Amino acid sequence: MPIGARNAVALFRAAWIHRQMHTVIAIDGPAASGKSSVARMLAKKIGFLYVNSGAMYRAVTWLVTNRGISATDAGRVLGLLDVTKFECGTANNQSTILIDGVDPEPHLTDAAVNANVSAIASIPEVRRILVDRQRQFAETNDLVMEGRDIGSVVFPDTPYKFYVDASPEVRAARRAKQGLADTIAERDKVDTTRRTSPLVIAEDAHVIESSYLTIDGVVGEIIGRLKLKGLALPEGV
Repeated sequence: MPIGARNAVALFRAAWIHRQMHTVIAIDGPAASGKSSVARMLAKKIGFLYVNSGAMYRAVTWLVTNRGISATDAGRVLGLLDVTKFECGTANNQSTILIDGVDPEPHLTDAAVNANVSAIASIPEVRRILVDRQRQFAETNDLVMEGRDIGSVVFPDTPYKFYVDASPEVRAARRAKQGLADTIAERDKVDTTRRTSPLVIAEDAHVIESSYLTIDGVVGEIIGRLKLKGLALPEGV
């Protein structure tokens, strides 16, 4: 793990190490690896809360672009966040977020959001704010959380870490099928080289290559690993 990533882990861990945490299953991976679909299905099967950390960064990105602020202007971005009310909650066993009372969900895959979310996610102060919100979910819920730094930074001490990957070609095809025009290669470069919480494979994560697996297949592999680790799961899972 790069020195910067280790420093980030130490910094973020200090902020929550003394909190009482529920069980957390961390699922990381690059864009279009299938981690969101996998995490959502897994959470439903085992009765955990599903948290999409990427949606939180996309919500902030929507706010910023909607107000005409450059995603690279960290000062103005943080100034906007200071006067904005964020409400993180749950509904139907999934995480929710409201911004000044507005649900940004319909806009989270807008072209402007796709083009700027990596820049927003690279701002250290934004990550600190959202990581704190993400950890708060674990104070009251067992959860499956997916993202890019869940096992490496947000919940580095959870024993249940997975990294879902796929070839760049497969991921690009999946992205195109979703109707999203962002470039996989560019997203990968930004996500893996940012100074704060870059996309990495946690040292103790179980890596799953999903290029030629169904969502059910990936979920089945994760459940098998969870059983091997001794996690109590609902009867019949």
